[in-house]
Amino acid sequence: MTNSRKSVTTSRGSAIACLVEWAESGKPAQWVIDKGIHNTSLKNEDRQLAVRLVMGVIRRQQYLDIILSRFAKTPLRKMKPLTRATLRVGIYQLCFLDRIPDSAAVNETVKAFKKARQPGWLVRFVNGTLRSVARKKNSLPAPDSAGPGNTEVLEHPAWLTERWQRKFGRDRMLDICRMNSREPELCLQVNPTRVSREQLARQLTLAGIDVRVGRYSPESLVLTGFHGSVTALPGFTEGKFQVQDQAAYLCSKLFGPLREKGRYLDACAGLGGKTCALSFFLPPGAVLDAVEPDPRRSRLLFENLQRMGLDSRVRIFQQDLQSFASSGEVRYDGILVDAPCSGTGVIRKHPDIRWNRTENDLAVNRKTQRELLQIAGSLLAPGGTLVYATCSLEPEENEQVVDLFLAENTEYVLTDTRVYLPESAGALVNDAGMFSPVPSEEIEGFFAARMVRKH
Repeated sequence: MTNSRKSVTTSRGSAIACLVEWAESGKPAQWVIDKGIHNTSLKNEDRQLAVRLVMGVIRRQQYLDIILSRFAKTPLRKMKPLTRATLRVGIYQLCFLDRIPDSAAVNETVKAFKKARQPGWLVRFVNGTLRSVARKKNSLPAPDSAGPGNTEVLEHPAWLTERWQRKFGRDRMLDICRMNSREPELCLQVNPTRVSREQLARQLTLAGIDVRVGRYSPESLVLTGFHGSVTALPGFTEGKFQVQDQAAYLCSKLFGPLREKGRYLDACAGLGGKTCALSFFLPPGAVLDAVEPDPRRSRLLFENLQRMGLDSRVRIFQQDLQSFASSGEVRYDGILVDAPCSGTGVIRKHPDIRWNRTENDLAVNRKTQRELLQIAGSLLAPGGTLVYATCSLEPEENEQVVDLFLAENTEYVLTDTRVYLPESAGALVNDAGMFSPVPSEEIEGFFAARMVRKH
């Protein structure tokens, strides 16, 4: 992080500083945002704008750089990171945030740059460049024709678009890229132990929030055009919902009705979205264990369960899965392995993934995924259900992991996920019976396979 952070107190200044740190550190954008925006004295509305600027610039970086290269006399590669980030933030506002007047977009961005103690000639360069863009804004090419030869700007690295074109065809690849370039809508999963879907929808509507029921998951509510703070939403403090995409929630349905006195395991719990979804419907006498080795994530997992009144239903084990498996002879009736992956199915929500991943990561991930699945399989009781899930679109992390596991563990059989999903979600299941939605307006990219241990 630059030394300018101490003097930066505005939404634009915080966004610029975060973008510099993200580019220089290689950290996930959300980590940088938590550190540089959420943990500051910024007002709530300023935090929201700062987050939109950071995510928007990352999401539209290729297009912004094409526009910038047309107006800046200095090549992008020769600009200082702070200068480049400032210009991107300014141009993003001019091109994509219609509610911000051009004068405010330019003036406030230049002020933030000046506060970072930049020399006068550089401030004048940034100011002049942004004013030139503003003057000619209406004649700028749109993202669908700004690329070489008036081609569409895909906003993804070539290794990803080429893979997706081979797998899905060009039209579907273009649809995925376009979807990932849009701001995501917020999807909530209702906590049925606290409120009904209708009651929560009414409470949100009375607060002036546009709400619709999820297309694929009837327990989901989608907030249209909402850019505010999740923690400020009606019902958050009371634990009436959690933020979770329809795909991730539907994954928890693949076990079918949970059995009384059954034993269930979330083997890679993370922040606990699927742990919570499973605990919603945990019957009397049933046990749900959650394994998460990271101290911060396990703490947030507990806090999320506690907020929704579910903490008494779940036992959290802060250790890795191998250590957990070695600590006892417990056998489970159902195990979820939501494996760490490339995350290429959730780029719309986490736009930095497209720039922070390489194709070589897939083989590394697959090794870890196979190990986790094998350990989890050793903990499953005969007749039990093993669900393997990722938020990836890549076969190396999905079908290939499952196929290898089934080939090496002949006591397991693949079953059709369609049987356990709402009828509306049936079209998201592939010919092999695996749940595999691709990113669309309603749902994130995801993958889940359901296997049963015969003996």
